[in-house]
Amino acid sequence: MSRLLDFESTISHKKPQELILDLGGCPLSSMEGNTQNRILDLLGFEKPKHERFLFGKVQRLEESLLKYLDIDTRSVGEILHPSDSQFEVLSDDVYIDEWGITRKYDGEYWNIINSPLKEAEIEDLDDFRFPNADSIDIRQIEAFADEAKRLYEQGEYVICAEHPVYGVFELGCWLCGFEDFLVKTLVDPDFVKKLFEKILEYQKKVIEIYYGALGKYIHYTSSGDDFATQDNLFISVDSFRELVKPFFKERISCTKQFTNAKFLHHSCGNVNTLIPDLIDSGVEILNPIQPCSPIMQPEILKEAYGRDIVFHGGCDTQKLLPFGNQESIEEGVKELVKVMNRDGGYIFAAAHNLQSDVPPENIVYMFQAARKFGREK
Repeated sequence: MSRLLDFESTISHKKPQELILDLGGCPLSSMEGNTQNRILDLLGFEKPKHERFLFGKVQRLEESLLKYLDIDTRSVGEILHPSDSQFEVLSDDVYIDEWGITRKYDGEYWNIINSPLKEAEIEDLDDFRFPNADSIDIRQIEAFADEAKRLYEQGEYVICAEHPVYGVFELGCWLCGFEDFLVKTLVDPDFVKKLFEKILEYQKKVIEIYYGALGKYIHYTSSGDDFATQDNLFISVDSFRELVKPFFKERISCTKQFTNAKFLHHSCGNVNTLIPDLIDSGVEILNPIQPCSPIMQPEILKEAYGRDIVFHGGCDTQKLLPFGNQESIEEGVKELVKVMNRDGGYIFAAAHNLQSDVPPENIVYMFQAARKFGREK
């Protein structure tokens, strides 16, 4: 129960007695590839049987690891794959997802090797086969709801329902290819809007099914849609407001009809100039705080927006965690927590999913330091 009280303090922008620590609580704070097995080997814990997860499904982390690191969050749910869609497994390392996007596994990530709407025209959208939300397996939803209810009634952890759908902007980039789609945002906004309308229609049907079952058993939920590179936005703020924000905002509004859970949104990169629009759209928790971006520094973000939004993440995965040692990681975590948690409104996690370039002992150092410096003083 103390974890839940600390979460309530955090989202109310009050300093919690204990900083909330997240690892694998949402699909943007987990581990990639063989990272979990390496840390389980380090700690002498039993490893799970190897399983290759399709894109959009994040591996559940071992309970023994989460307890050892004293993690406060637990996760349920995943991206849904309707049976009436283009989904097809072609081989052990190649498959077509429900949107018709072909992906190939490289040992850590599923890379796109074919974008089905590349160079498409607006009229092509009428003939394209979009996934049918009505064909989602309700038994899968019921299993997620049962797990969420079990955790909720246990009352020990902060529960996140992973997002069941992708974001409109990233789907546009994946379906058309980044270059083609970014050009379309400039020269063919009608195509973009029509595509987003069709995606939103699917999103809203899935949201009703998914959160209608899980919504009352969760404390926060997630969404992912990358709007930026490390240096700048993919599109201008004006274009974001015209093309993306109306659909993004309606998705969040629809979600809120079925749950009181807080809404976490993930975008990699430098989204500083979009934060007011994200807040206006209904985002209550922002992930991941990419600290190597010059104006995404914790002090800058906390000063500008710390009273209006909860921050999540921020422990550098590009330099500190791959190349640091116990001393430098402790110092980095200490400074991050000092800035971001000074009046609550902060959930500790790495800046993104931990990859195989991070030594397993550094993960242990990170969470031990976060627990040490995250106690109220």
